[in-house]
Amino acid sequence: MFKHILPLFREKTGIDVKVVALGTGQALDAARRGDADVVLVHDRPAEDKFLADGFASRRYDVMYNDFVLVGPSSDPASVRGLGVREAFAKLAAAKAPFVSRGDRSGTHGAELRAWKDAGVDLPAARGDWYRDVGQGMGPALNTASAQSAYLLADRGTWLSFKNRGDLVILVQGDPSLFNPYGAMLVNPEKHPGVKAEEGQAFIDWLVSEEGRQAISSFKVGGEQLFFPATGKTAGP
Repeated sequence: MFKHILPLFREKTGIDVKVVALGTGQALDAARRGDADVVLVHDRPAEDKFLADGFASRRYDVMYNDFVLVGPSSDPASVRGLGVREAFAKLAAAKAPFVSRGDRSGTHGAELRAWKDAGVDLPAARGDWYRDVGQGMGPALNTASAQSAYLLADRGTWLSFKNRGDLVILVQGDPSLFNPYGAMLVNPEKHPGVKAEEGQAFIDWLVSEEGRQAISSFKVGGEQLFFPATGKTAGP
């Protein structure tokens, strides 16, 4: 998406943005060290802690998509069409092959919450059926495709992913699968080197009508990957 929206922002403001793509946990760690000016992430509990710890003063709703549970079309665990809690409980009971990102990303956080909501004690239940790859969404999807395993993916990456093999979407639409993205300016009082003016300009543009239109117009195969949020803010 950034290849689509950043030229529009640069044309509007003359500001260049350098993107370092990391999972949410790694991105917030980098911001805590002062190695980022702005974070755009999607793990609300982790974002709230980042705010509470004083590393940012405000969170901006930017966009959203949703998570989907994908798996082999034969669906050996019989989770097709179920709600998230029931589906994850059945996956654990069946010890169905499952691939986890295992990288402290927003998607990994959502997966861990799904196990917990399903009443699954993952540390006790996990075994050879649970495959923690410790990598990003693309490699995790490739592993799931090669091994005909289940996996929780964000819809945007799923739509742009080509190596699906026998994987199909089996569970979607559950309210718990909602996946909001928030932007935060790193607190310059914590790290004086933060480019606060430029960073805030980028956030303001993202939540402006022009930014919202840029987000909406990004499509893959004719399908919209992200939907702009209302631009509401939240903070302590």
